Amino acid sequence: MKETKNKNLEKRPPIVVVMGHVDHGKTTLLDYIRKTNLATREAGGITQSIGAYEIEVPQEPKSQESEANREIPRQAPRAFGSETQARRDDFARATRKITFIDTPGHEAFAKMRGHGARAADLAILVVAADDGVKPQTKEAFQTIQKEKIPFVVAINKIDKPSADIQKTKQDLGQNEIFLEGFGGTVSWQAVSAKTGEGVNELLDLVLLASELENLNYDPNEKAAGVILSVRSDRQRGILTGAIVKNGKLKNNDIIATSSARGKIRALENFLGQPVKSLEPSSPALILGFEQMPQIGEEFSVYEKLPEDIRKIEKNGKTESKPIPANQNGESAKLNLVLKSEEAGSLEALRDLVKKSAAEIPLDIVHESVGNIHENDVKLALSTNAAIIGFKIKIDRAAQNMARAKKVLILNSPVIYELEKEIKAYGQKMALKEVRSIEILAAFGKPKGKEKIVGGRVILGPIKNQEKFEIWQGPKMLGEGKILNLQSRKKDAPEVQTEDEVGLLAESEEPIKIGSKLLFP
Repeated sequence: MKETKNKNLEKRPPIVVVMGHVDHGKTTLLDYIRKTNLATREAGGITQSIGAYEIEVPQEPKSQESEANREIPRQAPRAFGSETQARRDDFARATRKITFIDTPGHEAFAKMRGHGARAADLAILVVAADDGVKPQTKEAFQTIQKEKIPFVVAINKIDKPSADIQKTKQDLGQNEIFLEGFGGTVSWQAVSAKTGEGVNELLDLVLLASELENLNYDPNEKAAGVILSVRSDRQRGILTGAIVKNGKLKNNDIIATSSARGKIRALENFLGQPVKSLEPSSPALILGFEQMPQIGEEFSVYEKLPEDIRKIEKNGKTESKPIPANQNGESAKLNLVLKSEEAGSLEALRDLVKKSAAEIPLDIVHESVGNIHENDVKLALSTNAAIIGFKIKIDRAAQNMARAKKVLILNSPVIYELEKEIKAYGQKMALKEVRSIEILAAFGKPKGKEKIVGGRVILGPIKNQEKFEIWQGPKMLGEGKILNLQSRKKDAPEVQTEDEVGLLAESEEPIKIGSKLLFP
């Protein structure tokens, strides 16, 4: 979002995004700064959504040099920080606010990190002194470069016995992040998020950087900002997390993005407290959007909505996509319904599913924000889909129906645990990797547990007397055993891929045309 060039400008606090590899201590660093304990409450110990928090930096004693005579060092806008430590110490910070954006480190959340960076003025790249540069460190640096935001480096975990600051500097240099005093101009600070060592100095760097960036806003302009998170609440409606970048955001403002519109009926600060208005750089929770805006979109306040925005359909709903058919007219082998807590994590879940099931025929038949309800199970049942849920709850009616109808639900609050489950399920359903028979015919009435069926071997070999699982789409219906195996109307000890077979099978559950028999 471009800064306004109006002469009636006022300073606004910096918006700082904290980025780096998973488990390098980003949230723990913010915990120390905010004196909170969010990190221990994170599911699995990792941040999985964008959180924006506002802090106040306390007044520090100033040097005897007057504010008027003290010259803040200036450099190229993307490489502040080549000044000496003495001049940094001379930078006295007044009581000021800083807004921090905490971003997830897991690789699944790359797009969310990009959204956080686009909303920020500055970045802190956190690197663990005992671990060095890792894949998400590199990806975070690439995002910083792409968004062209200035940054400082925090070398964290210096309290650990295995910490090696010099080696970490070398590792950064090898990845073209050249630190001050080590052949480059990027400011850095060694810190311990656990003990607090170096944290005040790191805040000094952030405030110095914000001075160099000349962060201003026009108090006479209509409010504008960036959408950070979107989720649905059954009682309150659409809850939208945002950062105000210009103007003053107020209750009853008419607000819109390119994909959603509404009127603010309630406004909360980052602590969840109701407020009447919010100044620039403030995190905001907005209630009043009629549709779910997209993560990363810019919002603006209007006196009257423009014609193109007025055309946005009221109460727009996400429609289910048709299920593609293969050459035999059958539905795709792996159909999924995706549910997540909020829009940013839904985006990450979609990418995770596609990556985890890259080798498997896949179709996302529906995706939405919110808990799993009975209608989601009905949709999964009608489309032969499994339900993948992330950081959401399953209501009792949905649980009962899923259990009765044998609809598979994979649900976890931890992204890497869900990733493992999706991969395991995908491998199970990848018929090219699991020996299987496709049932093409069923003969006569079953006699007790015995069934006579015919089919084609998708992947062999299949041996007589083997046990199998009965699958219908993504649902396992039961188990069974081959009592007699025939090929070309003759008993066969073993059949191969593409052979047509007849089976006398034993199972509690029926074996229907279209079922798959899997041999783990």
